[in-house]
Amino acid sequence: MIEVRNLSKSFTLHNQGSAEIPVMAGAKLSVRRGECVGLVGQSGAGKSTLMRMIYGNYLAAGGEILIGGTDVVTAAPRQVLALRRDTLGYVSQFLRVVPRVPTIEVVAEPLLRLGTDPEEARGRAAALLARLNIPERLWSLSPTTFSGGEQQRVNIARGFAHPYPALLLDEPTASLDAQNREVVLTLIEEAKARGAAILGIFHDEPARARVCDRLVDVTAFTPGRAA
Repeated sequence: MIEVRNLSKSFTLHNQGSAEIPVMAGAKLSVRRGECVGLVGQSGAGKSTLMRMIYGNYLAAGGEILIGGTDVVTAAPRQVLALRRDTLGYVSQFLRVVPRVPTIEVVAEPLLRLGTDPEEARGRAAALLARLNIPERLWSLSPTTFSGGEQQRVNIARGFAHPYPALLLDEPTASLDAQNREVVLTLIEEAKARGAAILGIFHDEPARARVCDRLVDVTAFTPGRAA
């Protein structure tokens, strides 16, 4: 479902004479349906960079990123947007939303984009918010006013609202208490059981051991570093 082949990336330092800094070369990995693969490696090795390339936030210098047959590297912007809408979900570490939009609408939005009946979409959003212990009195408020842990749970609810066939998770259990951590790990296990291909960064080692089927050390793809 997720296939990365010979992927490379460099950054251009425009304020330093346009110097090119290679950050990744020869990256390769695959994630099958119903499998969770964890990215590991030293800090700065490129775990988040690789995730952002797969999601299409960073443009790769070369190689292929196949998501259900679509190559993100060469896809047109409209194809990337369609992939994000239908196929590829992403739970980042930080919630980025339009201010003043109610929390329940934030979580329901991926379903509404797909044309889901509004009542059904909000019902699904409400169920996830309740499961992640966000009090109902907060659902009509903007999550921009919430604590960091509450915002993370809203982000997770939004990411799991639609049953994406492929899912990227960037530190989904960071800053969560034991109760909510258990909810998130169960959501991941349920997604695997329905056949989702999941790629994640988990610094929480017990969580990683529980949900990941395999690990990929991205240090092997970092120029100038040994695995």
